[in-house]
This record gives sequence, C-alpha cells and structure tokens, in this order.
Amino acid sequence: MQKLVNKVALVTGGSRGIGEAIVFALAEQGAIVGVNYNQSREKAEKICEIVRHKHSIDGIALKADITMPQEVQAMVDTILNKFGRIDILVNSAGILIFEKLIDTSFEDWNSIITANLTGVFLCTKAVLPSMLKRKEGRIINIASDSALFGDPGLVAYTASKGGVIAFTKSLSREVAREGILVNCVAPGPIQTDMTKGISQESKRLKLSTLPLGRFGRPEEVASSVVFLASAESSYFVGQTLGPNGGDAMY
Repeated sequence: MQKLVNKVALVTGGSRGIGEAIVFALAEQGAIVGVNYNQSREKAEKICEIVRHKHSIDGIALKADITMPQEVQAMVDTILNKFGRIDILVNSAGILIFEKLIDTSFEDWNSIITANLTGVFLCTKAVLPSMLKRKEGRIINIASDSALFGDPGLVAYTASKGGVIAFTKSLSREVAREGILVNCVAPGPIQTDMTKGISQESKRLKLSTLPLGRFGRPEEVASSVVFLASAESSYFVGQTLGPNGGDAMY
C-alpha cells in the first residue's frame, strides 16, 4: 500500500544524487513531485518524465537558485498554483568543497553556508505560510553525520550541516503544535557525484572505519525521508535519523 497518495512534495536539488533518489522514492509511494534544479534542466525534465511514465504520477521541474529569495518564492508559487498545496518539503540541495580551514577563502565559506544553510531557511520560509494555513505539513532537512563528530578538511561544510540540525530542532518547537513536523536526515558517506572528489586515500581510510565496510547508496537515504514524510512518523519531532553504516552512533 502506498504511503503518500495525493501528497505534494517539493524536493530541492532533486535532479541529482540523494535528491534524485528521494524524488523517485516519494513518487513510488504516490506523491506528486516538484523537482527543483538550478542548472540541469534536461536531467530534471527526464526525472519527471520517468515519474509520469513509471508511476502515472504528475511531476514538475522547477528552476530556482535556492540562495536567491525571489527565485525561491517564484518556485513555491508555481507549485502552489499548479497543485494547490505543498504537503512535504525536502531540503536536499547543497554543495561540498574539500579544503582545510587554512585554505578556505571567504568566498568558499560564504558559498557553502549560503547554499547549505541559508537555502534551507529560504525554502522553508517560503513554504511555511501555506502549511501553517492548512495546519499540516512535513519538512525534512538533509544534513550530514559529519556535523555530529566533525571532519578534517570539511570545517565549512560541517558547520553548515550542524546549522541545519540546529535549525531543525528549533523550528520543530515553533511549529509542531500547528501540525507541521520538522525532522532531519544526516547521512554518512554516500556514493554520489558530490563525493567523487574524495581522494582514494581518504576513501580507504573511511572504509576502514565503517562497520559495514562500504559507502551507502542514495536509495538508503531516501527510505528515511519516505518514513519521515509518512503517517508512520507522526510522533517524530525535531529528530535526526542517521543512515550512515555505523559511521556515527548516537
């Protein structure tokens, strides 16, 4: 039985990596999907085509730079005008730059914080009024288990993702009694285009410490998102789920 029939979901960064897997997982459970992209329009349109063909579910590709308030609001208005509501927001878009703090420029720091944290703020703020009006909604933020224990060479990234976890906890306390559940997923090392920049030595070291001895698949993150989007998670508020292969245990 599908868990999300007739629900409308917006997935930022939905045209690649973990975001793409989340789109497919939500659609498989019956959700109408808005696939946000910034540059890869062809890929986003292809994903929507697959969703329509495979699941007979509507999908719409939505271009927006999530760091630009006007573009975010236009994206949200488009999906609201087309479908009337947004039941599920998944803040998945983000960037990753590997560099030690001593080598991190102000521009890189600002880019990472803006994309990974400010983008979550902008998208959530744009979607929230319609959820508050209906007194119903799910907001799911994608963080990283690196934010829980730190990672050398990823100071800016872990700072941004730590902010996402704190954002999730605080917002959940603001809106839970309004029928809106806000939770977080903090994946461990996942095989995506974003992690291709990891050196072979770093990969070897990481694999040696993982209890499962392998990197995860995007689909293994998407299943946690489906759970948090569904009625099965009705008592989860401000929580951080960790599909991480044992990388972090909490």
